[in-house]
Amino acid sequence: MDAAQARKISKSSETTWHSMPRRILSIARNTFREAVRDRVLYNLVLFVLLLTAAAIFVGELSGGQERKIIADLGLSAMLLFGAFIAIFVGVGLVYKEIERRTIYAIFAKPVGRGEFLIGKYLGLCLTLLINVLVMGAGVSAALLYVNRGWDPLVIHIWVAIFLIYVELAILTSVALLFSSFSSPALSALLTFFIFIIGHFSADLKSLAASTTNRSARWLFSGLYYLVPNLANYSFITPVAHGHLPSSSFVFAVTLYAVIYVIVVLAAANLVFSRRNFK
Repeated sequence: MDAAQARKISKSSETTWHSMPRRILSIARNTFREAVRDRVLYNLVLFVLLLTAAAIFVGELSGGQERKIIADLGLSAMLLFGAFIAIFVGVGLVYKEIERRTIYAIFAKPVGRGEFLIGKYLGLCLTLLINVLVMGAGVSAALLYVNRGWDPLVIHIWVAIFLIYVELAILTSVALLFSSFSSPALSALLTFFIFIIGHFSADLKSLAASTTNRSARWLFSGLYYLVPNLANYSFITPVAHGHLPSSSFVFAVTLYAVIYVIVVLAAANLVFSRRNFK
């Protein structure tokens, strides 16, 4: 190989690396547009807003507990319906492209499978961000309404909303991992199990410590370290009562989420890169 060929290959490689963020953002943008066109997302947001309105009505009958009820119900609904979007939309991100055979056209372009997965992930995370912001605005408006003015709880709930969004980002990565090698129905079921088990991960550690069976101890310990500890992101009830987590705790669980998502996406890329679409 002469110097001219080496320079040409080097230049081509640099161009590919420089255009990688653009390709990822393009896939993310298209994923966001597809999700927005899905009427289920609008219905979910509308349902949460209606639930918040119902919380106002119930709160007025609760003898001065309006604020707590609105915050608790509103944040709980936000988590549940956000999880619904993350699971049932997330598991179809890859499957839809395969089913419609558009994945062949995507990979016919200079798009890597890792770029495809990251773009899909970021697109759904953006969709979840918009939905969480709308739902959070609805809960905040309800708190201002029942308090007939400013309420410090409006600021407090956004800490819980941030943690809910971080949890949904983790859940989305898990859904994407399962969708990279399984059917949507099985992927949704597995992701739902992770969502449930993740909120009881502390119990897994207790079971591992209390059991005398060695195999069961290894099983519970393995699940404890493998399944994300989603209980760390559930501050709905404490925030509704005015208790906030420390900034160091929020930073630690956010860092944990970033590392966990990176590992899961790397695993999804490893599995997806071995998949044959012919």
